[in-house]
Amino acid sequence: MVPDQIAPWVPGGLMTLGTDGFGRSDTRANLRRFFEVDAELTTIATLYALYQKGSLPAQSVEEAIKSLGVDPEKSFPFYF
Repeated sequence: MVPDQIAPWVPGGLMTLGTDGFGRSDTRANLRRFFEVDAELTTIATLYALYQKGSLPAQSVEEAIKSLGVDPEKSFPFYF
């Protein structure tokens, strides 16, 4: 919650990555994947943030999505 509160005042912005889903999944790895904060999805989020800032072409994000096996059509986990 705190990162989202201070993000508007941080030069360059912040991208919040984290989860508070104790009891949601049987393992930490599954929990991280469910809430999209595992290594693969964190990488995609980072690349997308760089794309939004104009530092990376969209094609790089698309290639990473394919190579890391991420499903871009998956529903946002916080709406389940």
